[in-house]
Amino acid sequence: MLKKLIILSIIIGFTSTVNAQIKTPQPSPASKLEQVVGLTDVTLEYSRPAMRGRTIFGGLVPYGKVWRTGANANTKITFSDNVIIDGQKLVKGTYAIYTIPNKTSWDVIFYSDANNWGTPKDWDESKVAAKTTVEVHPMDMKIESFTMSFDDLKTNSAVLGMLWENVYVGVKFEVPTDKIVSKSIDVIMSGPSESDYFQAATYYHTEGKDLKQALAWIKKATAGDDPEFWYLRRMSLIQADLGDKKGAIATAKKSLEGAKKANNADYIKMNEESIAEWNK
Repeated sequence: MLKKLIILSIIIGFTSTVNAQIKTPQPSPASKLEQVVGLTDVTLEYSRPAMRGRTIFGGLVPYGKVWRTGANANTKITFSDNVIIDGQKLVKGTYAIYTIPNKTSWDVIFYSDANNWGTPKDWDESKVAAKTTVEVHPMDMKIESFTMSFDDLKTNSAVLGMLWENVYVGVKFEVPTDKIVSKSIDVIMSGPSESDYFQAATYYHTEGKDLKQALAWIKKATAGDDPEFWYLRRMSLIQADLGDKKGAIATAKKSLEGAKKANNADYIKMNEESIAEWNK
């Protein structure tokens, strides 16, 4: 028995050793930045290679050639709203960032296919969503690890910064803060919409709250020239629950007419059954 236990212990120990994994630091660790610019969410994901005594630009990263802008998988940037880069509209979504470094300027490319590892095997110019050229700013200090940043944050814009070795480049992008805020102001200042009144009335009705208030709201929801037949259906139910069967029947008939025009069998059936019930 003792011999069996010793053998089992050896097997368990061997299995644990085989399954164990040695963890070592990544030479180009991944980084993720999240920044709100105005009202737009911007997320940046990239890897950070280090200098390690090497000449970077014009050496490790050749001048005049497309660079993955970091290491490992694509550097990705995601915008929650449409943005403007150098007068070019960039539709909200995720893009790979490629660059072509030169001594005095960089070309910065936003590429719509962000699922490559490094540069695409077959470059597709039709996937270039935006491209701009930015000035290189030499720095007195050296940056050991490739670094990206969000700089010069303003209400309507920010600068995507890239630093490595002794250079800095920045790409300005504009966000639609004023458009978003103005639209929000217009909506709020114009008061509740028909849909808002309908939702409020529906909640009060289904939850058995103040039915008179529910009726007041649904009347506002149906005050237009051509109210939705499902709005009218809700209004008829509220009227019936308030004891106004005559009014409920009249409203249900209007709802029935609209349902027939829309060829909505469910609402046709519901209205016909309610009218028959309330006429008893």
